[in-house]
Amino acid sequence: MHPFSFTKAANTREALHAGRRGGRYIAGGTTLVDLMRETVERPETLVDISDLPLREVKVTERGGLRIGALVSMAEAAAHPKVRSLFPVVSEALELSASAQLRNMATIGGNIMQRTRCTYFRDVTADCNKREPGSGCAALHGFNRMHAILGTSEACVATHPSDVAVAFAALEATVRLLGPGGERKVPFADFLLRPSNTPNREQALRQGELITGVEIPALPRPLKSGYLKVRDRQSYEFALTSAAVALHVRGGVIREAKVAAGGVGTVPWKLPAVEQALIGERPSEALFTAAAEQASQGARPLENNRFKVALLKWTVERQLRVIGGTE
Repeated sequence: MHPFSFTKAANTREALHAGRRGGRYIAGGTTLVDLMRETVERPETLVDISDLPLREVKVTERGGLRIGALVSMAEAAAHPKVRSLFPVVSEALELSASAQLRNMATIGGNIMQRTRCTYFRDVTADCNKREPGSGCAALHGFNRMHAILGTSEACVATHPSDVAVAFAALEATVRLLGPGGERKVPFADFLLRPSNTPNREQALRQGELITGVEIPALPRPLKSGYLKVRDRQSYEFALTSAAVALHVRGGVIREAKVAAGGVGTVPWKLPAVEQALIGERPSEALFTAAAEQASQGARPLENNRFKVALLKWTVERQLRVIGGTE
């Protein structure tokens, strides 16, 4: 491990001052510390923000939900308001990691985590995300776990977060605080597709701090859930996953929120699937037809072609469960 300095911020002013000077924020440390051990990341300064007052889960005035950046994954998953208003978030968190990791990792850190691509974490391999311009070893390597959506010639790595898929489906907003004040970024714009700059992963400005994630109010009744397909039932990253929320009134789907994980370079919102559902009555035939839209634009690689069919199956299965036909 390379030498670095460590400072603990007593308040947001101190944290922002240190971040503006190039310090890297750390709370649970479940991702950054690993990357430092592997010499993938070599920050000169770590800024401990674990004492900042960002640990509240609060229902907003309009009936949405605001989750502080320093709320642990375990706390968020168990919170009664999260479980009652947006069970898809609780389920995604509970399927994300081991109990030990969920107790330490924070919501802000979870959406900031970097890919688990083997080539990214192997400093001897070519990786544009780690070293821009070096190439992408995964393109012609073993790419079974890699993305089929949102890829580029520069990068095919998936985003590993489960709860980020739920946030994407629910059209959440990331709340930020920086030298220029507060701002909100739609979740769809916060995590960046690789294009030609895969090393730039979030729409963060220098020194900005995530203060929370806000889920907007959605029509009620709302039924939601998260399905994750993986190689083993114990802690494992997704081959495919689906976050689904449906508002059904008068026997007709009035609102549909759907996103997929394990298949995209970012959590992948599925607007074509949503549009195929809205205004229709739930049925197995409807869900089968809608799920066919899930793989639009897919660019599978040599080892992950199976993900095209698996993605459609995952979306269809979760639509049936949430839509009440299974």
